[in-house]
Formats: sequence, C-alpha cells, structure tokens
Amino acid sequence: MTATLQKTSTEQESPQVERRRRALTEGRLLVLAAIVMSALTLRVAVTAFSPLAERIGDDVGYGTAVVGVFGMIPTAMFAVSGLLTPVLVRRLGLERTALVAMLMAGLGQLVRVLLSGTGELLVFSALALAGMGIGNVVIPPLVKRYFADRLAVVSSLYIMMVQLGTVVPAFIAVPIADAHGWRISLGLWSVLGFAAVLPWLGVLRDRRGRDVNDTTALPTDAPRAGRVWRSPVAWGMAGMFGMTSLITYAMFTWLPKILSDAGASAGFGGSMLGLFAVVGLVAALSAPTVVTRFRNPFLVVVGCAAFFVASFVGLLVAPMSAPILWVVLLGLGPSTFPMALTLINLRTNTPGGSAALSGFTQGVGYAVACVGPLLFGVLHSATDGWLAPFILLGVAVLVLLAGAWQACKPRMLEDTWN
Repeated sequence: MTATLQKTSTEQESPQVERRRRALTEGRLLVLAAIVMSALTLRVAVTAFSPLAERIGDDVGYGTAVVGVFGMIPTAMFAVSGLLTPVLVRRLGLERTALVAMLMAGLGQLVRVLLSGTGELLVFSALALAGMGIGNVVIPPLVKRYFADRLAVVSSLYIMMVQLGTVVPAFIAVPIADAHGWRISLGLWSVLGFAAVLPWLGVLRDRRGRDVNDTTALPTDAPRAGRVWRSPVAWGMAGMFGMTSLITYAMFTWLPKILSDAGASAGFGGSMLGLFAVVGLVAALSAPTVVTRFRNPFLVVVGCAAFFVASFVGLLVAPMSAPILWVVLLGLGPSTFPMALTLINLRTNTPGGSAALSGFTQGVGYAVACVGPLLFGVLHSATDGWLAPFILLGVAVLVLLAGAWQACKPRMLEDTWN
C-alpha cells in the first residue's frame, strides 16, 4: 500500500518537475541564446562596411563625401532608436520589440546588397542600423528581466558578443570580398539577424502573450518630463558619451582610408579596424570595474584623452611608422564609453532616474555624434588632407573632458535636476 502511494506521489510530481525543466530550457536558456545571437548582430553593419567603402563606391558610383554620410548613419539611427524604442516596448513588449529589431537588421542588410543605387544602399543601411539601435536599447532590460540573479555574468557575456560582432567583420570583410565580391561579403551578415529571430519566436511561443503584461525590469517611478534637462550631471554625461561616440564612429569610418592613403593595403586597413575593436573589447570589460573603484574617476578620463591625442598625432604625422601602436592607443581612448554607461547607474538613485539619464545621455549623445564621420569627411575633401579632420577630433576630446568634469563628480542626478 505504501509502495503504491509513493509511486502515485512520484507520478504526480513528475509532470511538475518536467514543467520546471521545460521552463528553464525554453525560458532562460532560450532567452540567453536569443540575447547572445542578438548581441552578435548589433555592430556588424558598421565594421563590415567600412573596409569596403571605397570598393563599393567605385562599383555603385559614389564619392568620398558619401562615405561620411554612411558613417553618420549608425549614430543617427541609434539616436532615433532611443526615441522610438520606448514607444514600441509599450505597444509590443520587450520580447516582441527585440524580434522586430532583429528582423529589421536582417532585412536591411540583405536588401541593401541586392540593389544597385546609392540611395537604396543608404536607405536599407539605415533600416538595418535602426534595428540594431533598437536592440541596443531593449537587450539590457531583457538581461535584467530574465537574469537578475546573474546580472554581471550575463551582462559581460552580452558585451563580449557585441564586441565580437564588431571585430570579426572588420578582419574578414576584405578577404571575403576579394574571393566572392563585396555583395557577398556585406550581405552574409544578414544571416545573424535572421538567426536571432528564431529563438525570440521560441520565447514568445513559450510565454503565450504574457510578455506584453510583464513589467519586470521596466521603471515604475519615471520622473516628470523635462527635469533631466536641468541637471549638469546629465549634460556632462551627454558630452562625455557623445564625444566618445563621435570620435569612435569617425575612426570606424575613416581609419581604413587614412591608412590606405599612407600606402597600406585594403586588407591591412581592415585588420587595423579589427584591432581597434579588439582593444575596445578589453576596455569594455575592464573600464566598469575601474570606475567603481574611484569616487571621482576624472583622472581616468584624462588618461583616455591622452591616448586619443597620442594616436591622433601618430596617425597624422607618421601613420605607417608604428600603425599597430597608434591603433592600440586609439582603441584605449574609447574606454570612456563603457565608463559613461557605468556612471549612468552610479550617478542615479532610482530606476526612473537611471532610465531618464540613460535616455538623455544616449539620445543627445548620439544625435551630436552623428555629425562626426560626415564632418570629418567634408574637412578631408575640402582640404585634401587629414590635419583639419584631426583638429576636429582634438576639439571633441576637449569637449569630452569638459563633460566628464561634470559627469564624474560624486553627486546624484536626482539632487541636481531641480
């Protein structure tokens, strides 16, 4: 009789155990796969294009000035996405918004290589980068929703995947284009976007509509509109973030051209772009830890500014004398980017304040940064040299320091926005 009762109890518990295992597999692990694959997608449209920009221009028929337009699209779309994403999240939920973002990234990257005009290439590049910009905004709260107990580990994995998706295209874009043409080299990355759609479909199937009603990881104490504009912390953070982005995307766009003008091959320029991204990976993983150890990390920012200036001088005066050294120094400069993202949480007391500061910092920062690659190219075309463009970046470093002076002071947004 006892054996029968024990057997019955086991039979009753088995479906519950199975459901828990199924929830873990189709919930957390499936979401982890979706986050990892999405993170790999978030930068490929930038670094896959830059090493091939001149080659594509020769085929499609655009000049140097248009390269600057392509360079400004990423930051412009990231700024627009910062405004668009909250609207999508309110209507669709986080998971469905991530799905839409990956569809946009995949479609944009695929369609742009199937058409032959400069306008079409610009439009569908913008579509792909808008999807990636939405992914930038929506993935971090998804990490917080599903992995609040493993936030540091999953966040580090997410950052590593973003950097990996930045590095690999830069290294292999030119060899693939040499073997199969630039359209194959540029279009193959659409596969990542479409592949990232699949696990999100699985997550949505598992949640069966509950995702729209889930408010986990969404701020519930949003501040009154407009107060963030009054804070010197917010303006300092926007300056720090925006100038770092301006310099970074100007270099993502023009570094291969600078080196090719100095006598390097297209393949070498792509490799140096990849090295630039690799050094950025080290910075992305170490800078947040460094920032948390300082009450006021402004001196760290000064060190990053010094790396920027040294690399600018080297690339301007003697680019091929020690190109690896110049690019390594250049890659250390944007450590101020993950520093700014870390300071967003360190300089706020509430989730609402953090959300407001993040939106203001990235919205204003990316809006200002989008002129960097374009203006860099315009100055190069107007002067037929690189001195004026690098003076522009030198001014950006000064603005970065001024912004960091305000952002790094040990005070809170909520204490300063009135």
